[in-house]
Amino acid sequence: MERHNLTHVSEFCLMCFSEDADLQPILFGLFLSMYLVTVLGNLLIILAVRSDSHLHTPMYFFLSNLSFTDICFTSSTVPKFIVDLLTHSRVISYVDCLTQMSFFILFGCMDDMLLTVMAYDCFVVICHPLYYAVKMNCHCCILLLLLSVYFTVFDSQVHNLIALQVTCFKDVEITSFFCDPSQLLDLSSCDTLMESIVTYIHGILLGFIPMSGIILSYYKIDSALVKIPSSKGRYKAFSTCGSHLSFVCLFYGTGIRTYSSASYTTSKAMVASLMYTVVTPMLNPFVYSLRNRDICRTMKRLHLWKI
Repeated sequence: MERHNLTHVSEFCLMCFSEDADLQPILFGLFLSMYLVTVLGNLLIILAVRSDSHLHTPMYFFLSNLSFTDICFTSSTVPKFIVDLLTHSRVISYVDCLTQMSFFILFGCMDDMLLTVMAYDCFVVICHPLYYAVKMNCHCCILLLLLSVYFTVFDSQVHNLIALQVTCFKDVEITSFFCDPSQLLDLSSCDTLMESIVTYIHGILLGFIPMSGIILSYYKIDSALVKIPSSKGRYKAFSTCGSHLSFVCLFYGTGIRTYSSASYTTSKAMVASLMYTVVTPMLNPFVYSLRNRDICRTMKRLHLWKI
């Protein structure tokens, strides 16, 4: 398709996984099931934390907020994709595209910040257990949450302001099943310098700073674990942050694969996006429920209470 400047774009065309009409109902059932599992699983985490007074601790406070954010994160892209599969439509309006992109950045960044805050919580509970109640008191937890929200909204608004400045596009075909910010920026007719600046700022805010905080926290945790004489003590201490570390590797692993896939084919890039936006939020409840005895115990109690 010949590329040219389009000044008054009213809608974009999203990429679909398959043009095969017989495959559409199967894909619809698959992604609807994954979405329902994601929502219900994360809601169970929130319910478990709220219903059990033993889970009213900083770690589970942040976990419940992470579960809520994961629901919103996957809801920013998947419902539209499911409806498109059902209606065989790939069109999204310009306004809807910017709205979807805004919510995707907002909750993606919030995931980022909460994982960083949870890494700090793990650091305090393992490296400074005697001062944990003082350092991670109620006011401190709320302050960390508010700072995460502030940073998230700031980053989202910066992207929104930049997106609103883009009025010319080289094409209307987005090579993803949702309005990915990077894909939308590639379609813009703005100079490459602006595109590079936005990419680097976004990479620093959402990549370098949070990952540096997480890596530093786990470096300190590793140094503290080495000093514990017994292997049983080391295992018990590490089990405190094992679920968080698993989800961090999953979240950043799929994210890096998604946004470093410039050399991938379109289908492989879409699979990477699917892993990041759908599979990762869906696995969050499994990671925390299977590796966490407190969550497992509370969920069993909830199940027996319902019976």
